[in-house]
Amino acid sequence: MTKRAGILVAVGATVAGLLTAAPGPAAATPASTPPAPKPKWTDCPTESYPTLQCAKVRAPLDHRRPSGRQITLALSRVPHTAKTFQGPLLVNPGGPGGSGLSMAGFVASSLPKKVAAQYDVIGFDPRGVGRSTPALNCLPGHFDPVRPDSVPTSYRAERTNRDRAESFARACGEKHGDVLPYMDTVSAAKDLDVIRRALDSRQLNYFGYSYGTYLGAVYAKLFPERVRRLVLDSVVDPDGVWYEGNLGQDYAFDDRHKAFAAWVAKNDAAYGLGTDPAAVEAAWYRMRADVARKPAGGTVGASELEDAFLPGGYYNGYWPYLAEAFAAYVKDRDAEALVEVYENFGAVDASGDNGYSVYTAVQCRDAGWPEHWSTWRNDSRRIHRKAPFMTWNNTWYNAPCANWPVPPLRPLPVNNRQLPPALILQATDDAATPYGGAVSMHRKLKGSSLVVEEGGGNHGITLSGNDCLDKHLTAYLTDGTVPRGRGEADAVCAALPEPKPLPAQKAAAQSVDNSKGSRLHGLLGFRP
Repeated sequence: MTKRAGILVAVGATVAGLLTAAPGPAAATPASTPPAPKPKWTDCPTESYPTLQCAKVRAPLDHRRPSGRQITLALSRVPHTAKTFQGPLLVNPGGPGGSGLSMAGFVASSLPKKVAAQYDVIGFDPRGVGRSTPALNCLPGHFDPVRPDSVPTSYRAERTNRDRAESFARACGEKHGDVLPYMDTVSAAKDLDVIRRALDSRQLNYFGYSYGTYLGAVYAKLFPERVRRLVLDSVVDPDGVWYEGNLGQDYAFDDRHKAFAAWVAKNDAAYGLGTDPAAVEAAWYRMRADVARKPAGGTVGASELEDAFLPGGYYNGYWPYLAEAFAAYVKDRDAEALVEVYENFGAVDASGDNGYSVYTAVQCRDAGWPEHWSTWRNDSRRIHRKAPFMTWNNTWYNAPCANWPVPPLRPLPVNNRQLPPALILQATDDAATPYGGAVSMHRKLKGSSLVVEEGGGNHGITLSGNDCLDKHLTAYLTDGTVPRGRGEADAVCAALPEPKPLPAQKAAAQSVDNSKGSRLHGLLGFRP
């Protein structure tokens, strides 16, 4: 569910064939599994994270054949410095397809020093991602502008987008056909246990955002006795993997786009687009129609415009930058403003090509998708009528799964009664992973605690400036304390205030601030 974009930040779904069952829970490492060599850590400091170290470990491509072909997993670490050592804390930014190497430094520097010092904070690139090998890159340039309009107005237009999706799936099969059968969440979760053994730790602590919550829940299902602490922030609905979950996103992102329009209307003094949210939203769709006819700067067509404004559905800290470009185009026909906001928030670079390749490989393999294209079409048309902002865009993002060259698995049920208390954190208005998914996960993980950010719409909510949420995270990582309540949620935190408009010159320059929120969301990327 991730789409990497070139954000300026300071730190820098139908497949033919039979369904095959996913491997069941494994209580112990098979006797035939070779011992995992300890990582050889070398210093790889950055200006922001001077104590960062890097290493690689080897893992089986096929965990049923542990002595067969091996892959490598890239790791990063901020080592513990306190006398009290609570073991490794693996951190994951989501995806599937997100690189986690920078997450170690971010988490270690964002937690209170006394807490971070008690853990080896471990980042990692999951199989297929980034510096892990082999790294997937099915069709470089798949998102290069100008793409066809995401909303088909004719059979020919729909066929054009279907052909693009089919070409991507075909390229993946031709280029990575030997790896695709092993690109799935269960295999990635078993990689986590390889990392655990390489770290010579009896148990893992795990902290995942977005898709990383599902990865963590699957690991906990496979190896419950090896979980010491489990933090899940912005939670994937385990009952929606993956087609239904993407349909739910369509409605939720439309709501967030309406919230953006309402914010622009509330700040009419800064943007001059009117005080009626509906009128502001209508102006955005007129802008979309304009660039569909004539792409702004020859670069930003309708699909690229959607890509540029989609990040605002993940993090409202981007709203001032998006609003400035929106207003500049509507009032002054400033095409360059849209080009700049697209390049900073929507354009896909080489890491984005890799991330999307892994995203499709995992999601298409993890679960079954509708068998007939008519199901995709009818669902998209039905939802688009109520939620037009990104429905068709999301359809085409997942459409390679309609022709994926590898048959799907069955999702692993994550119900679990064997875990220590897990900490689940969720914003009520999160669009990427809607609130109901966290409630479902809370019910499935017996003894878990749910902390809710009431009225919050951001995706990824801890270590991003909300002291109330971070207090619960800190208490849990300190000694395992979780809040206990009598209602659906065990604790409720108020959302952070909405952003304020920025001076036009700063916003137009796309100089994203160095707040905790912007640093986190620069790492999480988009399409969890």
